[in-house]
Amino acid sequence: MTQRKTQQPTVDGIHHFSPTVTDIEASAEWYQRVFGLERVPVPFPHYGSEDSGYAILLTDPNSGLAIGLHHHRANMGEQFDETRTGLDHLALSVSSRTTLEAWVAWLDELGVEHAGVTDMHEPFGYSVLVFRDPDGIQLELFTLTG
Repeated sequence: MTQRKTQQPTVDGIHHFSPTVTDIEASAEWYQRVFGLERVPVPFPHYGSEDSGYAILLTDPNSGLAIGLHHHRANMGEQFDETRTGLDHLALSVSSRTTLEAWVAWLDELGVEHAGVTDMHEPFGYSVLVFRDPDGIQLELFTLTG
């Protein structure tokens, strides 16, 4: 094994998630309703290509999670497809299976379709709750179960 001169820098966590969406206002409303996010009142230009579109930033003051929804003028409105090169899904960590059950109740109350909590034991123990945003982007709430 080669001896390295520098130590690998660390990553402190996820800062933000930025999907391109077909209807930025509908997506902003959905993410605010589902995750309780606050909207930053000013849209952000696409730096270096300001004419191509803009982003709306939503933030969670408790966790620090930020979601930047992007509108691109060139977007033809096609639905998300995780089988194509790019994003497959986004998984957010929660503290316990009990928290996943609370999310099930919350999503049910909002009328957001989901797959229910799935418990897996291979390749390690975890539980996951899968649902999709308005563009079909798969979102997961995930916890290790030991």
